Amino acid sequence: MYNSRGTAAARVLVYVAFTLVLIPVQAIALLLRLPLSKRIPLWYHRVCCRLLGVRLEVFGRRSRQRPTLFVGNHSSYLDIPIYGALIRGSFVAKSEVAEWPLFGLLAKLQRSVFVDRRMRTSRIQATALGRRLEAGDSMILFPEGTSDDGNHIMPFKSALLSVAEYRARGEPLAVQPVSLTYSRVDGVPIGRHLRPFYAWYGDMDLLSHAADLVGLGRLTVTVSFHPPVTIDDFDSRKALARHCYEQITRSHSDALSGRIQPMVGTSGKWDWIRWRLRPRLNDLKGLRRAKKGFASPREKRASARVDSKTAKA
Repeated sequence: MYNSRGTAAARVLVYVAFTLVLIPVQAIALLLRLPLSKRIPLWYHRVCCRLLGVRLEVFGRRSRQRPTLFVGNHSSYLDIPIYGALIRGSFVAKSEVAEWPLFGLLAKLQRSVFVDRRMRTSRIQATALGRRLEAGDSMILFPEGTSDDGNHIMPFKSALLSVAEYRARGEPLAVQPVSLTYSRVDGVPIGRHLRPFYAWYGDMDLLSHAADLVGLGRLTVTVSFHPPVTIDDFDSRKALARHCYEQITRSHSDALSGRIQPMVGTSGKWDWIRWRLRPRLNDLKGLRRAKKGFASPREKRASARVDSKTAKA
């Protein structure tokens, strides 16, 4: 389940080299306002996912309406290339991210919108984002306001969804909930005690956490796109936030419990992105088994190997 240190180091070196080569290309494309500047981030994130050994199982239909506000849960910096590999849009990030080394630069090159997430500035946020939405730019928002532990999704802050009230060209903004779950590593379900290897929250050190994460095996991430809605479908912004939260937590719970069955490729090859309209669900017996925390001998052996490697690290 763990990659060798040589493999992990090679991944990091290739990722860094690839990123450094692409930075001036995207910077020039932005400076010249070339359409290419909107296509490069999608391609870049897909390549990064492959370099980092991330496989995406995607369910549902992504909204084709532009602009769309994509609302998702957030547990790790690894979420960024995953969402970025599936959605042609820019992120709504807290203002502090702009000052981060390297990651702040990458966020700027993807035309992220940096906002002060204090509730009293919510109207200003909506106005700033409105200019981008009016231009037809889709945005990706994390309404938890910070990253979670990967096991539990924190309540959504309705103030952060004030942008959903904006009407681009007089039409209500499409809002699409998207759920993301770190589900398996090397084909083995990720248990509760392994998920912090991927989630980054609290006061975790970024560099040491990233070093451990890159050393893990090939990761499978389950992503579900839920039906788009608009603010007009609800009585209030709080009701919209509650709807998005319920959609995402329900799908996240199914993926955590193992209720969503893994996709099996017909070619036998490792497919980096597989897209299906809807997931297949395990039967009730399998769901109860997963909720009780039972594990197969194979799962127990894999977990023991991870514990052994962790103890040595």
